[in-house]
Amino acid sequence: MNLWHLAIFHAVAETGSISAGAARLRISQPAVTRQLQQLEAALGSTLVDRLPRGVRLTESGMLLYDYAQRIFALENEAEDAVREMRQLYTGELAIGASSTIGNYLLPPLLAEYRRRYPGVEISVEISNTHNIEANLLNRRLALGLTEGALKSPELHAEVFLQDQIVPIASARHPLARQRRINDQALSRETLLLREPGSGTREFVDLMLQRRRLKFANSICLGSTEAIKKMAAAGSGVAFISRFAIEAELNSGTLKLLAIPELNRSRPLYWGRLHRRHLPMAAMAFLALLSKPALIPAAARP
Repeated sequence: MNLWHLAIFHAVAETGSISAGAARLRISQPAVTRQLQQLEAALGSTLVDRLPRGVRLTESGMLLYDYAQRIFALENEAEDAVREMRQLYTGELAIGASSTIGNYLLPPLLAEYRRRYPGVEISVEISNTHNIEANLLNRRLALGLTEGALKSPELHAEVFLQDQIVPIASARHPLARQRRINDQALSRETLLLREPGSGTREFVDLMLQRRRLKFANSICLGSTEAIKKMAAAGSGVAFISRFAIEAELNSGTLKLLAIPELNRSRPLYWGRLHRRHLPMAAMAFLALLSKPALIPAAARP
């Protein structure tokens, strides 16, 4: 039995007639009839009953059709696998990250990704969790890395890392010299916050609400870098990702505040659209997320 004969039989079985099978394969109807007869002769069994309109599979035909479906499904799968493998060298990776992840976690991951797959075209969007979720839903992004949970039921999300949100201030701030800071002292301070829609902002708001802690004033800023600079200048206190401040802690411009009960762990997520097939380029990136050596030391569990 050769595969061309099997492909002809498969087309006839799926379309329900010799003429429709011929049209699908773009060959003449007599050619289909002749080669179908050759297949039946080779197998020693009638595969289809010829009807006034179309054909009907015999018991042998139904058995062969089941095998043919599996064979050609496997053929398509093989073609897709080879095509996707090529995408690791010529494909595209469209990824989004909320700002803390994008600025402090993503760079070493992308550097290693570029080293392994130099032919992949990479596009990165750094924004807040709300915008990343929207662009996953409209298919502009294949993957999103966020600090806040993805809320849409159309999205699939998994935790890939635990982060620490820590209280900080300038090393020259009076609170930085205290061994224990109470809520009353904190409530007299200015709180430096990310904008609404930020995963960090959502986490901090919930943490403070549960503690019923309010600050005298607040300043809303659009980036972690702006918050760090304002804090270093003595303009207020902030709650910020630990792995965003390693350089400032080492240089002494910022200091962790002694409030252990407000030093909280939070999950970081990767997400994608449900039922969307991920290209090999995106799957290769997900594989890097599981490699501890590529994660900044402060972010490791």
